[in-house]
Parts: sequence; C-alpha cells; structure tokens
Amino acid sequence: MDRRSFLRTSAVGATAAATTTLAAPSIAQGRTPMVIVSTWPRDFPGLGVGAQRAAARIEELTDGAIAVEYFAAGERVGAFDSFDEVASGNAQAYHGADYYWKGKHPAWSYICSVPFGLTSMEQNAWIHWLGGQELWDELGDEFGIKGFACGNTGVQMGGWFNKEMNDPEDFRGLTMRIPGIGGDMMAHMGTSVVSLPGGQIYENLVSGAIDATEWVGPWNDYFLNLHEAARYYYWPGVHEPGPMLSLGVNKSWLNSLPTWQQQAIEAACLEEDVRQTAEFNANNGRYLARLINEHGVQLRRFNEDIYDAFGVAAERTFDEVRQHSDLANRVHESFERARQDVGGWLNLADVPYLAERNRVLGIE
Repeated sequence: MDRRSFLRTSAVGATAAATTTLAAPSIAQGRTPMVIVSTWPRDFPGLGVGAQRAAARIEELTDGAIAVEYFAAGERVGAFDSFDEVASGNAQAYHGADYYWKGKHPAWSYICSVPFGLTSMEQNAWIHWLGGQELWDELGDEFGIKGFACGNTGVQMGGWFNKEMNDPEDFRGLTMRIPGIGGDMMAHMGTSVVSLPGGQIYENLVSGAIDATEWVGPWNDYFLNLHEAARYYYWPGVHEPGPMLSLGVNKSWLNSLPTWQQQAIEAACLEEDVRQTAEFNANNGRYLARLINEHGVQLRRFNEDIYDAFGVAAERTFDEVRQHSDLANRVHESFERARQDVGGWLNLADVPYLAERNRVLGIE
C-alpha cells in the first residue's frame, strides 16, 4: 500500500466510513459495546493495523461478548483527542502512544519512551517486573484510565532532515516534528518543536512548514513517502529507543466487566505487544534497503558531538520533569533503576554477543 492509498482510505473513514465497525451496528442482547478510538490512520502498516488487530482480538477472545467498534484517527475524534474521549467515558478505550499526553502529566512520556530510555526488552522488564505497571496504574488513576502494553516499534530512527547535521549548532533554528519528552530535549537544542499526528507529517514536510521530522522507522516511514520530502535519514534514534504503545481503558467501564472479560482484554494486548514488535523487526531491514536502493535516501549517523549534546539536553529535560511532582520524580527514579539494572545485564549478554556474531558472520 502506498501513502496515497492509506490517506485516501483515511479520508473516506473521516466521513462516510466513520461508522465502520468490527461488530454489527445493533448490539445483540447480552453483548457489551466497546468503542476504541485510535491515534493512527486506518490500515496504516504496523501502527494502524496493529491497533485494529488488537481490537478484533478482544472481540474474538470474548467470543463476541464484547462487541468492538474501532475508529481510526479522525473518524470519531482527532488523534490527539483520544485520551479525553476515553477519560470522559464517551469511548471505552484508546490505542496510542502515551507520550502524546505529557501535557496532562509528564510521567506519561515514560510509559511510552523517553530520550536515552529503554529498548523494547527493557521496557517490558520495567513495566511487568520492576514496578512500572504499578506506577502506571497510579498515574492512570488520576484520569480514570487503566493502561495495558499493546505494541512496540523497537528502536526508532533519528529522523528525516533537509540538510546534513554535522554539529549540535545545526539543530538551532530548525522546525521539527517530534513529540513527547524527546521534543522537550530538542527544544533545549534550540529547535522549534511541533507535534503533529502521523497523517499530517508528509504535507507539512513537503510544504516546508517543518524542516525535519521523526516518525518511526524504515517500514512505516516508507509508506508515508517521507523520502519524497527529505533526503537525509539519520540514526541511531535517541528519542524513542523502545516506544511502547498502549490500550488505555476507561477504568470504571473496565471494572464493570466480568473478570474473565477484563483478562481477555489484557491477553489481547499482550499478544499484540509481542506480534507488533516482531512485525517491525521483520520489516524494517528490507524497507531500509528499498529506501536506499530504490529512492536514493542518504543514510547518515549522528556523530558523538551531537549525541553528547543530546545527553546534556536530555538531562535538563529530566530535571524539569522531576520537579513537576512527587509522582513524576518517582516514575523517573524507577525508570533510572531499570535502565541501570536491565541495561547493565544486556550490556554483558545481548550487546557483545550481537557484536561478535555479526563480526564473525559479516552481518552489517
């Protein structure tokens, strides 16, 4: 599917297809309706399809006892209105990246991803075994939201730029689309930061309204045709090393369900968390090759001077977050412990193994 196809599909969804559902419009007696709103375009590879897959799986695992209606971004509410739609009870759940809600509380960013943060393996270790879920629940309670891990893109690319980035000063004066605490970090680099839903990135980059953007990685970026709007593709990404996607569920509604249905929702999310991470890893390498070989994309690596500047800017941002509230400080401290403990182990296990394996086998 090319960019024009899925945007055309999304445009239809924003009007006549806004009532497209996974379940029949009339809910049979004994079935519980569940409206899921999303931050992603309909049928968008990876992110959108993964959200739709999770929605369908909830209905499947409950044998139709939960009748799911899924709305992509713009079909019921705008992408960035999804949280309020669920917190208010107008919808039962959203699928999205929780750093979109950092304006409500900066701790939401940690639930998704922050600069110099956790990879997908580290994030799952933190959330499921090292206290992350408990802090997430405490944060969600302030808004009546119960969150479940429901996808991960893996390490993201550093972004698309219309010029080469050779020095930290090259970021000063740029206008860049980058959300979350990663955006705050870039602001400390002197960059003018904007936050845009995925469906609006291409047109803003082509028009020159923004000079640079991050999105996800080669697979998703290919289908946005970002290579038509910017030449230089930078790595490694610092802002989102393992962004976890979430199904945020209205807690009052969730607690009204039988226990087995609550467990089915959680199981569907856990399945999608595994499937989506594997799907991104399966596709990113071959789509990177297509971007380079078929479209002449220039792959560039951020140098150490730039990465060092990222580090200084990130620490300034973390200091600001920690001053926000006791909860924000506790979330950051828990995240730091997980980064040290799990990251230290992976540095003895996965990192050197991969380096030696790839050296011996000539894998580049």
